[in-house]
Amino acid sequence: MKRNYKLLLLVLLLAFASCSFTSKKFEDPNKDKLLIQLVTYLLDEGHFNPQEINDNFSQEVFDEYLEQLDPLKRYFYASDIKEFEKYKTDLDDQIKAYDVTFFNITYDRYLQRLEESKQIYKEVLENPFDFSINEEFSTKYEDLTYVNSKKELKERWRHQLKFSTIANYDDLIAQQERDLKRAKDKESEGEKDESVKEKSLAELEKEARGITLKSLNELYEYMEDRQRKDLLSVYVNAIVREYDPHTAYYEPEDKERFDADISGNFEGIGARLQKKMDVITIMEVIAGGPAWRQKELEVGDQILKVKQEDEEEALNVVGMRTSDAVKFIKGPKGTDVTLTVKKVDGTIQDITITRDIVEMGETYAKSSMVIKDGKKYGIIDLPRFYVDFDDINNRNAASDVKLEIEKLKAEGMEGLVLDLRNNGGGSLQTVVDMAGFFIKEGPVVQVKTSGEPKEVLMDRDRSIVWDGPLVILVNEFSASASEILAAAMQDYKRAIIIGSDQTFGKGTVQTVVDLNRMVRNNTSGDIGALKMTIQKFYRINGGSNQLEGVKSDVVIPNRYSYIDIGEKNEENPLPWSQIEPAQYDVWDSYFDYDTTIAKSKERMAMNEQLKLIDENAKWVKKIRDKDLFSLNYNDYKASLEISENEAKRFEELSKYQTNLTFEPLSQELKLMEQDSVLKEKRERWHTSLSKDVYVEEALNVLNDLKMTYGIKTKVATSVKN
Repeated sequence: MKRNYKLLLLVLLLAFASCSFTSKKFEDPNKDKLLIQLVTYLLDEGHFNPQEINDNFSQEVFDEYLEQLDPLKRYFYASDIKEFEKYKTDLDDQIKAYDVTFFNITYDRYLQRLEESKQIYKEVLENPFDFSINEEFSTKYEDLTYVNSKKELKERWRHQLKFSTIANYDDLIAQQERDLKRAKDKESEGEKDESVKEKSLAELEKEARGITLKSLNELYEYMEDRQRKDLLSVYVNAIVREYDPHTAYYEPEDKERFDADISGNFEGIGARLQKKMDVITIMEVIAGGPAWRQKELEVGDQILKVKQEDEEEALNVVGMRTSDAVKFIKGPKGTDVTLTVKKVDGTIQDITITRDIVEMGETYAKSSMVIKDGKKYGIIDLPRFYVDFDDINNRNAASDVKLEIEKLKAEGMEGLVLDLRNNGGGSLQTVVDMAGFFIKEGPVVQVKTSGEPKEVLMDRDRSIVWDGPLVILVNEFSASASEILAAAMQDYKRAIIIGSDQTFGKGTVQTVVDLNRMVRNNTSGDIGALKMTIQKFYRINGGSNQLEGVKSDVVIPNRYSYIDIGEKNEENPLPWSQIEPAQYDVWDSYFDYDTTIAKSKERMAMNEQLKLIDENAKWVKKIRDKDLFSLNYNDYKASLEISENEAKRFEELSKYQTNLTFEPLSQELKLMEQDSVLKEKRERWHTSLSKDVYVEEALNVLNDLKMTYGIKTKVATSVKN
């Protein structure tokens, strides 16, 4: 791919600019000015879709910033907002002048209200909550209005704290019931347990309030440690997020974490997180990491609290920035961290994970032979499109997949499943190289930089690594590079795509610019970095993957089917668009894709396991959409019990078992004999695949494709004769 010369020129110009500022304090306004100047100039010159910084832009930044500062609307008064609103249409002028007056005013007021709220929540928690009265709590914080008085603010805090405390209260009651039962069982065996003392409900309520108080005290201790730079980062991100959801400013510490995430070498639990509304959500469980080995944390789980092994109570992380929550979740190898999570199905669980060095080896491609009805099929799992940018000759996703295909072919593979589920993307070049394994030659993807002609990225190698039946598995978390490969194979009619209704829908390319390298003689300290969207990619048929993603040929329901996931649910996504298609020829083969797809759809309609999965997905949607909760304990408890009973209907899902047999390749089998960790990873993978209805259907499709090959060959031969 050609380099983005417009962006390169911009970097060079700024690198030699004399716009350095000297500061003795971190909060020196000159450094603020420099930061705004660099960020806005870069976005104006390098972003794919530069925004007009006008009054409308100003209003959007205003709303986004205040929502980030006070998402639960429990700090600011309506009078504060009214005072701030005189700047609502002036922020564009301030941004153009690199002026942070609005930020300074809101920051000072925020600190004041934060300090005042400490007294409010302590006063509220001094008094018992009455869980016998009928009142409800709504978690639709976006519908709240700002309060007009301290009395109203205190009532809002009371409502929110009662909601937090009722969960603690229920946990304590359940724990006491378990302890009393255990003591009674011991007593029946002639052993007395003096340590268990039954507490009254009033005592448990007081203890529950104490837990809430301790969590808030710890949260405020963390919030008070936040420096001005942390809040300035929130303001700058409110500006840059108006461009698109993948453009972000990284303050120095965030940039370090970003680099660690890219390198994959860090100590922690092995999970990627993202803030959705005001809750930290699991976006990926890194294969081979501590959370993966522990087997309980899942994509979609929401982290509510974090507890260290040497602390009695957990820290509430709801409302916390992702980067700040990560500080508490990560930690030294060998230490335990307990996460209180809201599962995808709405249940609350405590999950304890022992931190370790997160090895990224399991992000590499891996393969297995699958035996079905005496036939051999191959499956390759590719978690991401990795590449070593410092050494392009080092291993990458394309070279590794090619090697796995060759090994599978050597052992008699008759069809291939390429699993791209949960693959969030990666290197664009590896996609082009990989697509070439399955076609003779031709375009793979089209790339468009704003203001420049489109560029068609081609496979020019006429050799084909695999010309047999091919199925690609995707889901809602298959994004970016995954979507490019799936789309290209679909457009060529080279593979059948099986999975969710559509993939994630990310059709953009980003770059990360180190702001420090762009200022000569910088004496202002580390400025951070900017990630911004510089290009859009398009299918070879001219359509964009943006928002719409790749539509599966065969749609199979999963537990996320009805949950709002994907680019279209992000804030300020770039629009879908279309360009001229590239010149390409549909794959010339004897495989009958249309007949195979029709047979698969018929099979899916009759599959009882998939019907249950679809019912489960609808139930998960209902649970996640619930936003009104009773604060009457009897009603609260009854609601929990109903959910638990409904959940039992879906226990059969985990018991599903296919008749497939998975075998390691001979080369890997030798390695497994010497490496017990690798052996455990592969056994875990094979066990998971043996319960996977999606893999089962992929193999059915491969078998059908093989059958159509023979039929179409005979038809073609008879026509010739």
